[in-house]
Amino acid sequence: MREDTDVTALLGRLKSVPVLVLGDIMLDRFVYGSVERISPEAPIPIMRIARETAMLGGAGNVLRNLAALGARPLGVAVVGEDAAGWEVRDLADKCLGPVEGKADLVSDAGRPTTIKERFIAGGQQLLRADREEAGGLASEMTAAVTEAALAAVEQASAVILSDYGKGVLSPAVIEAVVAAAAKRGCPVVVDPKGRDFRRYKGAGWVTPNRRELQEASGQPVEDDEAVVAACRTVIAEAGIGAVLATRSEHGMTLVQAGPGGGVHHLKARAQEVYDVSGAGDTVVAAFALALGAGLLPAEAASLANAAAAIVVGKLGTAVAQPGEIAQTLHADELLAAETKVVDLESLLEQAARWRRRGLRIGFTNGCFDLLHPGHVSLLQQAGAACDRLVVGLNSDASVRRLKGDGRPVQSEAARGAVLASLASVSRVVVFSEDTPLALIEALKPEVLVKGADYRLDQVVGAEVVQSYGGRVLLAQLTPGQSTTATIERLARG
Repeated sequence: MREDTDVTALLGRLKSVPVLVLGDIMLDRFVYGSVERISPEAPIPIMRIARETAMLGGAGNVLRNLAALGARPLGVAVVGEDAAGWEVRDLADKCLGPVEGKADLVSDAGRPTTIKERFIAGGQQLLRADREEAGGLASEMTAAVTEAALAAVEQASAVILSDYGKGVLSPAVIEAVVAAAAKRGCPVVVDPKGRDFRRYKGAGWVTPNRRELQEASGQPVEDDEAVVAACRTVIAEAGIGAVLATRSEHGMTLVQAGPGGGVHHLKARAQEVYDVSGAGDTVVAAFALALGAGLLPAEAASLANAAAAIVVGKLGTAVAQPGEIAQTLHADELLAAETKVVDLESLLEQAARWRRRGLRIGFTNGCFDLLHPGHVSLLQQAGAACDRLVVGLNSDASVRRLKGDGRPVQSEAARGAVLASLASVSRVVVFSEDTPLALIEALKPEVLVKGADYRLDQVVGAEVVQSYGGRVLLAQLTPGQSTTATIERLARG
């Protein structure tokens, strides 16, 4: 995410965005119990069953994730005319009702509803039993699915093809839906299956995991460079716009088409992985929803990365709630704030990169011991006068020399962290001298800012900045604001 991203506003943009999910829906059953002994009949554990639960799986889990994020999911899938099929319908109604979503579930008397049953004891899966039929649909079923999907595309802001290889996503269905979405400028994101991604030709995105990417490209995927090369092979050979590759503990890699296509590597988030079931569903749901809401691909990938980190820390096919994602992304902001506090060498390297982009650098300095509205106003004015604002922060020893014993109240680390958390501040650098003259000479800012309680001839570094055509700005002060006065009031109180 960008440093200036408003996480709450970003998540708010996802509300009620209509997203079509077309693919293989299934019923996920979870059987929980305990294992205390081995069977005398065979070297297998005996599980004492305590409880069972059921939830939507496959494309249904994508619907669940979209609903949890506040989207308006539109589902098209096939179920059998059996008890499991009616259970899927009931679960879909309960899941999508609160967000005004809709599931168009086509009944097929000739095939059973897919069921995946997981047996869990001690927090670990012992066994998974699948009941399914993976053959293609009959022609009349294909026609019914296509008709329902094309009608839903007309309402959607994004389309997800959730392919579990059970036969719903035939080449004819995929081609028709991709073409219809293209006419509306609607992004199509595919959670793929199999080795041949050419069946998804024309789709904007595919989201393979590391194994799927290796099989589809026929190339190794051991490191960043290899993954990027494999993604570019898939893009070129399959006629797909871009790839978001999920790489387990290595994070995600986003690669867009063309020789100048962007590449973004997203680090995996450090946490205990409890269960990876359905994590791919979460990724494709969050990513497509964000694209449908108008977010940039890199922003959408970052959101999906945060959501995936949340669900792998839960048991079963779980979902990520907006509050959990907000907490995760806010933690990123705090980390970003910490990385804003840099040494002089790192600052000068960053300044060179900013200038290559044509950005103007501003500079101001101070002790900023107890941050008050006067400080905030000064920094806002300074930030508005340039493209990137650098704040020179007096070290603890420097503050003591200037202000006397008992100061600073807060350490340089604490003062730096508070300054770095402000959106107007791009970087903070601590200096130990009594004045920032050496720092200004090294940085050579285009704009130098001090408070209007200084005269121009009193501003340290003013002559240096003016010598190469820079500007000196005397910012308006907020009356009655002073750290020293605040400390005196506290002492009297």
